[in-house]
Amino acid sequence: MTYLVAGLRLLAYALVFALLAGPHWLALKLGRGRFAGHAPVWLHRAFLRLFKVRLTVTGTPPAPGEAALVIANHISWLDIPVLGAVRPLSFVAKSEIAGWPVIGTLARLQRTVFIDRARKRHTAVVNTEMSRRLRAGDLIVLFAEGTTGDGTRLLPFRTSLVGAARAAITEGGLDRVRLQPLCIAYTRRHGLPLTRAERPDIAWYGDMELGPSVKLFFERGPIDVSVTWGEPVAFAAGTDRKAATALAEASVRRALQEAVTGRPVLPETPRADAPPVAAAPPILIPAATA
Repeated sequence: MTYLVAGLRLLAYALVFALLAGPHWLALKLGRGRFAGHAPVWLHRAFLRLFKVRLTVTGTPPAPGEAALVIANHISWLDIPVLGAVRPLSFVAKSEIAGWPVIGTLARLQRTVFIDRARKRHTAVVNTEMSRRLRAGDLIVLFAEGTTGDGTRLLPFRTSLVGAARAAITEGGLDRVRLQPLCIAYTRRHGLPLTRAERPDIAWYGDMELGPSVKLFFERGPIDVSVTWGEPVAFAAGTDRKAATALAEASVRRALQEAVTGRPVLPETPRADAPPVAAAPPILIPAATA
């Protein structure tokens, strides 16, 4: 994509933003409505169409109006328009983003929940806000790795913000909250499978600056991205937070491996001389709330 073409497409995107931003802001001020929820979706879909990002969605998402804490991996700044184009939702993001030009405005219009990672006590404040959103039936995306990866490997999921699910139960009177694993994988460019060496070109991680990453995206051309909804994890009052997070991480890890290799992950076959393994005890939904 030449700089002229990229500039024209950015101009078209800015026009779409200008048409949607005012009514969207007004809808947020007057109370949440259909337009307030769907305006960001239309904006993100315009971005994907303009910049030739082809999105494929598989799996079963939460039903419309069903609250869920979405536990996702994080690869690039491109994850935001990709997931935002799927359906109305909000994100949890580091507080520094709120002050970024343009991007901070977009994040606020998306109703992003900002967390100050330098203040440990702020996690409790964020959990309270997230639980309020969950009680209202929102979908909230939590990038559980706490940072971005290179698109090939999955980093360990953090459990602290999953506490919002428990807060929604104890403070909001919900019986349970849906933890929804979600995998993002960038699989092709110009229709050809990405190699392991090429995936970091799409990723934005480590000490990479945002500007060069965006520039590379414009230069390299069309991308295919796969979004996979995993099997939901029911989080109830007695659920072990770490165990529930581990199940979500395993689901995302399996989906990422299948996406980048193009092959299904087969269950391990036990050796003939291996001792029998006892069935794992139930860890998610206590009998009292099942």
